[in-house]
Amino acid sequence: MTDPVYDLVVIGGGINGCGIARDAVGRGLSVFLCDKGDLAGGTSSASTKLIHGGLRYLEHYEFRLVREALEEREVLLALAPHIIWPLRFVLPHHKGLRPRWLLRLGLFLYDHLGGRKVLPPTRSLDLSRDAAGAPLKPAYRRAFEYSDCWVQDSRLVVLNARDAEARGAVIAPRTACIRAERDGDLWRVTVKPEDGEPRVLSARALVNAAGPWVGEVLSGAVRANTPPHVRLVKGSHIVVRRLYDHDRAYIFQNGDGRIVFAIPYERDFTLIGTTDEDYHGDPAAVRISEGEIAYLCQAVNDYFAAPVSPDDVVWTYSGVRPLYDDGATKAQEATRDYVVELDAPEGAAPLVSVFGGKITTYRRLAESVMEKLAGRFTLTPSWTGRAILPGGDLPGGSPAALITELKAQHPYLAPAHVERLVRTYGADTLSILENVGQPDDMGESFGSDLTEREVRYLVAREWARKTDDILWRRTKLGLVTTPEQTEALAAFLARTVPA
Repeated sequence: MTDPVYDLVVIGGGINGCGIARDAVGRGLSVFLCDKGDLAGGTSSASTKLIHGGLRYLEHYEFRLVREALEEREVLLALAPHIIWPLRFVLPHHKGLRPRWLLRLGLFLYDHLGGRKVLPPTRSLDLSRDAAGAPLKPAYRRAFEYSDCWVQDSRLVVLNARDAEARGAVIAPRTACIRAERDGDLWRVTVKPEDGEPRVLSARALVNAAGPWVGEVLSGAVRANTPPHVRLVKGSHIVVRRLYDHDRAYIFQNGDGRIVFAIPYERDFTLIGTTDEDYHGDPAAVRISEGEIAYLCQAVNDYFAAPVSPDDVVWTYSGVRPLYDDGATKAQEATRDYVVELDAPEGAAPLVSVFGGKITTYRRLAESVMEKLAGRFTLTPSWTGRAILPGGDLPGGSPAALITELKAQHPYLAPAHVERLVRTYGADTLSILENVGQPDDMGESFGSDLTEREVRYLVAREWARKTDDILWRRTKLGLVTTPEQTEALAAFLARTVPA
């Protein structure tokens, strides 16, 4: 059988690749997306889980990036209200660091630069009276509180992939691009599934959105003559048991000029991050160092009354950011803005390479890629800012309304179970619970509240094949799953996953 000629082959199943595939197929292009691993298997599942403007980027005068990111917060909140929700951040004033007038000025810009309409504005806090002051040392008396949003990052990737597939794109995780060669006005792209034989696809354009592997694709599969302008920067996070009772996050200034977040995480935990240091190894082998753990503990210990030690850490994760190399001396000063490069010799098939970017601006990045290709294709107008992502069309108009409805319909399910399902799948929870009338209808249990019903849904609808796909990317239930339960899930997947 001869493969069709695709308009676009996208290499990379992270947020940028899946966002580009979704945008392109919705504009009338035929699209094939491949990734050598699972969707969101790299940087896109290792973020700080924020949809935010990037308050600290104002200090580096990245006003365009901050404005675009601030504009995107409320756009994405409307497109995926089940996996993105508002979060208030408390910024204590540290007398030895940035002065209060500078913080106030920065937050004024933050409130007004991006056309905020839904999220509440900045306000001042008296920490001696506000609950946000209770976990902090008594020396911290004043703070500011402002708005950003929380996101389930890897789920945002999968929802973009699902919507792209629903509109006609071919989504192929666990399928590596091993070679891409120009043949006149076409690319001949050789891909190899994890458990299959190589095959050659043809495409009118190629997009390299491989994240930390963007340089490897250029020098390896594409065999480009020019060196890639990529700077790999490592960011690591630690997770500890919940440090405080309220539902706000903290943003702490550090003495080295950086900031560290402490964020409520998965009900019973606190997420602390992130670090910034240059990385020169294999992105697939990135791990947190003891020095990074100590750095993050010390950063929050300057603020919290009860100290956090490395012994308190229950989980860690690290990712590699593929930043555009702008020559900055320090990793923390390298631009977080994205760069989209077009290589389109006369009469030859175009190549677009993507460097940098934030999960917050993935949709705008995808539009920039389409602008680069506009001369090669007849494209319909941009559309992704208005189209709700799968699960986001919530009955009752909000997650809370659907949670209330499903608790009434399924009183035999624990309230926390229903809440987690809705906050993970939104309206698609109705598919998972279809024809369920009693606990046994949920099937085999794999610990916590993970059941056969949910696992079968993830296998059938979200490309899940392995335990990590389910426990650490589609959900974060790995935090509360025992080794024995993980083994039981692995055995079930071995019996269930299609060959």
